[in-house]
Amino acid sequence: MNVHWKDCKKILCIRLDNMGDLLMSTPAFRALKESFHCHLALLTSAAAAPVTADIPEIDQVIIFNAPWVKHDHVATPETYRELVETLRKERFDAAIIFTVYSQNPLPAAMLAFEAGIPLRLAYCRENPYQLLSHWIPDEEPLHIIHHQVERDLNLAAYAGAEVISTKLSLQTHETHWPGIIKKMRLYGADHLKPWIVMHPMVQDAKRQYNFHKWVEIGRQVIARHQCQLLITGNTGEEADAETLKEAIGEGAVNLAGTLSVAEFALLIRKSPLVISVNTGTIHIAAATGTPVVVLYALTNLQHTPWRVRNEVLYFDVPPALQSRNVLLQYSYHRIPKHRLKKATVENVLKAVDKLLQPAGSSTEKKPGI
Repeated sequence: MNVHWKDCKKILCIRLDNMGDLLMSTPAFRALKESFHCHLALLTSAAAAPVTADIPEIDQVIIFNAPWVKHDHVATPETYRELVETLRKERFDAAIIFTVYSQNPLPAAMLAFEAGIPLRLAYCRENPYQLLSHWIPDEEPLHIIHHQVERDLNLAAYAGAEVISTKLSLQTHETHWPGIIKKMRLYGADHLKPWIVMHPMVQDAKRQYNFHKWVEIGRQVIARHQCQLLITGNTGEEADAETLKEAIGEGAVNLAGTLSVAEFALLIRKSPLVISVNTGTIHIAAATGTPVVVLYALTNLQHTPWRVRNEVLYFDVPPALQSRNVLLQYSYHRIPKHRLKKATVENVLKAVDKLLQPAGSSTEKKPGI
C-alpha cells in the first residue's frame, strides 16, 4: 500500500453513537489533528451532531444515522449508498473507526472500504481481512478494560499520533449567557442566587434512577445548601421533569427542553456541581471542569467522568433490562459489586457535601457563581 499515516492530510473519524461517546473521543481527535496537521472530518449521528460545532479539532461534520447503531431514525439502503458516494467524492486518505468494546466495527469498515478510503483502522474482535488495512485485535473486556478515553487514544497512537493532552475538548461561549439568564428567569430561577444542576433524565430505561429517591435527594440538597435546584433534560422530557419539580417543591426549577447544547454546556461550566445519571451530561461536566456526582447504572463502567472531581455511586440494573450483548453480560458478572459505593440517598448527599468543598480544603464552597 502506497499511502502512509504520516502522509495523511484528510482523515475521517467515524463515531456513530451518542454525544457522550463523541466527547470521550475528543482527546484522540486532538492527537490526530496536532500530529498530522490534517483536515479532520467526523462521521457521526444526529444525536451527537449538536455538540460538534464546539469541538475545535473537527473541520467537517457528516451526519449519518447508521442502521447498526441504536436510534429512532429509519435508515434505508438508498441513504447508505448516498453516503458511500459522498465519502468517495471526499477522497479521504484514512478512516479511523471509534467504538465501545461491545460494538462491532465491521459495518463501518465496510462503509469505508466501499468508499475507497485506503487506510482503515479499528479495533475488531474477529479477523477483518481486507475490510481493515490496520487491525487492532480487541482484547476488551476479556483480558483488559480501558476507560473509553484511553481506548480511543490508543487507537490514535497506533496510527502514529502523539498524545499531548488528554483533556476532553469542548468550547463554551459567554455570548450565550444573557439568553440563559432570560430563560432562568422565565422559569423561576434567579441567576444571582446559588444553584446546583440536577440531571435525572435519560431515555435508556436501565439507567433511570428511582423517582422517589430523586425527590428526597432534591429536597435535602435544597435544604442543606440553601440553593436552587435546576432540573435539566432534553426536549421531550419536560413533562417528567415538571412532575419531579412539583414533587420536590420550593427551590426546584424545571429547565428541561429549554436550553440548546451550547447553552447547556455553558450553564454546566458556570455551575459548582452537577448531579446526574450516567449520560452525556457527565462528560460535558468533565469537559468543562465541573465537579459531578454520578448515579451510575451498572452498565459500561469505562464511561465514568474523565479527570474531573467526581463521586461515582452505583445502582444495579433489573434483570429484565440488562443487556443481551454477551460481552456486556460478561463484564457485568465480573463487576466486584461488594466494593462499589452504592447510590443511596445518604451517599449522594455525602458526595454533594464533599464536592462542594474546594479541592484540598475543608471550607465549604457555596453553590452558584
